[in-house]
Amino acid sequence: MLTVMAGLFLFAGSGTARADFRVCNGTQSLVGSAIGYRAEEGWVTEGWWQIPANSCATLIEGPLQSRYYYLYAEDAAGGGRWGGAINMCVADNEFRIVGVKDCFARGFQRSGFTEYDTGRQRSWMVQLSEAPAPVESQN
Repeated sequence: MLTVMAGLFLFAGSGTARADFRVCNGTQSLVGSAIGYRAEEGWVTEGWWQIPANSCATLIEGPLQSRYYYLYAEDAAGGGRWGGAINMCVADNEFRIVGVKDCFARGFQRSGFTEYDTGRQRSWMVQLSEAPAPVESQN
């Protein structure tokens, strides 16, 4: 079961607002996060950002270049996740993967990411809150 429990907020402010894609962890657990986006070389996924409880991390610095970004996150303590229906490649350790096809054949895992339509805003923030759905084990 893929459950998304994320709030979207545009950065508000005057003049000196930061331009980037940020993820804020409003939970009491460490969260690992990965992002997907379209780049010149094709679809790219990158991870893992370790986001401590009640803190934020910048996943993309500077003005956003794409309209759509994709996010996947896991609760390190409880094994839950924030995900969606868009399948992209991830790896166990720090990664930057070009392409979203044939994840398993290329030695990667596949996870369901949530799509965020930024409407071409320069900045975007996702607020992870509440407990994510637990990962279901398959026997």
